[in-house]
Amino acid sequence: MKSPCFRLWQGADVTFLTTAPIQLQLLTDAVTAPERGAVASFLGVVRDHHDGRNVLALTYSCYHPMAEAVSRDIASEAEIRWPVKVALLHRVGALVIGDVAVAVAVAGSHRDEAFLACRYVIEELKGRVPIWKRETYADGTVHWVDPTSPGAELREAEVVDR
Repeated sequence: MKSPCFRLWQGADVTFLTTAPIQLQLLTDAVTAPERGAVASFLGVVRDHHDGRNVLALTYSCYHPMAEAVSRDIASEAEIRWPVKVALLHRVGALVIGDVAVAVAVAGSHRDEAFLACRYVIEELKGRVPIWKRETYADGTVHWVDPTSPGAELREAEVVDR
């Protein structure tokens, strides 16, 4: 079975969201070409802490149509601004510590444009794409966190059963 991200580079039904584990090699393969000598990438990995609290797991949710459209816009903006090719994926659903939550790969002729475009894509993605995360903490509480506003908690939920 092909991952949803596979379609991104086949030209039809472009998708930037996946429930499947993200494989950076698929993204780098999608952007490399003989004329592109530099590939920059970014991986966002689920960590075990946030704001001084121990995190056990998290769940990403989003408004799919808008998240897809904004992700497409960001990739296009980078490709217009720099002579690069961009691939990106953001995972949605339940993730555990160590899972890759987001990946960006950018290839260009030179390292400067690849690094700049990669940084642009991840910063814009975090600031503009409507994706939210729900963190589950070691003490049993959960919080919805708006990734577009670092550290901003949307609401605290009740203690979950362990």
